[in-house]
Amino acid sequence: MELFDVYSLFDVVPERARGCRVWDAEGTEYLDLYGGHAVISIGHSHPEYLKALGEQASRIGFYSNSVRNPLQEQLARRLGALSGYPDYSLFLDNSGAESNENALKLASFHTGRDRVVAFRGSFHGRTSGAVAVTDNPAIVAPFNAVHKVSFCSLGDLEGVRSVLAQGEVAAVIIEGIQGCGGINIPGDSFLQELSALCKEYGTVLILDEVQSGYGRTGRFFAHQWAGIRPDIITMGKGIANGFPCGGILISPAFQARKGMLGTTFGGNYLACACALSVLDIIEKEGLMANALEVGRYLGERIPRSPRIKEVRGRGLMMGIEFNESVAPIRRKLLYDKHIFTGVAGDRIIRIIAPLCLSKSEADVFIQALQELL
Repeated sequence: MELFDVYSLFDVVPERARGCRVWDAEGTEYLDLYGGHAVISIGHSHPEYLKALGEQASRIGFYSNSVRNPLQEQLARRLGALSGYPDYSLFLDNSGAESNENALKLASFHTGRDRVVAFRGSFHGRTSGAVAVTDNPAIVAPFNAVHKVSFCSLGDLEGVRSVLAQGEVAAVIIEGIQGCGGINIPGDSFLQELSALCKEYGTVLILDEVQSGYGRTGRFFAHQWAGIRPDIITMGKGIANGFPCGGILISPAFQARKGMLGTTFGGNYLACACALSVLDIIEKEGLMANALEVGRYLGERIPRSPRIKEVRGRGLMMGIEFNESVAPIRRKLLYDKHIFTGVAGDRIIRIIAPLCLSKSEADVFIQALQELL
């Protein structure tokens, strides 16, 4: 049997990692500015994280959601306090895509409506409903296309209003910062006006913070820079630093009904232990402030070149847009300079490093990029 060949793979085999460093099977050291696609939030193999995971595994790793799990209750309290949403409810699942599926379903239950507004350049996941609100026809199968979705341009408030005015819109879903779309930041005033518009039409506002949340931009969630409070917030990626985990924060306006949401593995003991450890380390080590400070440092020092069109982002969620394909540059960064980076489309290098990235590690990337340019 062979693997189903759907991934474009680099010829690197990571064998161990620590902090923002990864070593391959041959002992070559790499600087990780990709974080396994924004998943590694507190750094690889943090000793306190490993201790929490190991101690929990030695007691109990799994039981179903048919019994009380005190770790889930503890996580809800800690997450509410640290995120600034102590009055919201938490539902735990396994991934960002699943979180967006549950958010869309909950919005439809709440409003009794069946249409959704999403945005050009969006990415919300690869499962049925999540991919339907993703602006990428290449990954939307005919089976996914049955959902009623209207796409508007980011920043086009009147376009959104015209769709909402037709009625039957259950939810508007938007990313705190578009990641796969190219590190596109919704303006603060746009988010504020969008929030007001959703309230006017009784439409649920879903903030997808799967990639932009968990302290990556210097606030716990990216939308908090705009000072708004969405109805539902979706999470994933860095929530448990590599252990599969996702979740949604739900406004007090929503009423729970037994059986309306469910999951087999979501919120299991190991996931909760990891997620609690992540929150502890983010708070204790000041990783949100570090992400903001090092992100600004990096953004100010990235070489200015005719080959670079724009540098944009917040904190450690940064896009470097080139006037050419970045594929050769990214390969040289990996194979010649031993630096992992991400991409968005063909012309944008994406920096989504662990939140513990240091200024000296940022300097390594700055020097490498300068040499390549």
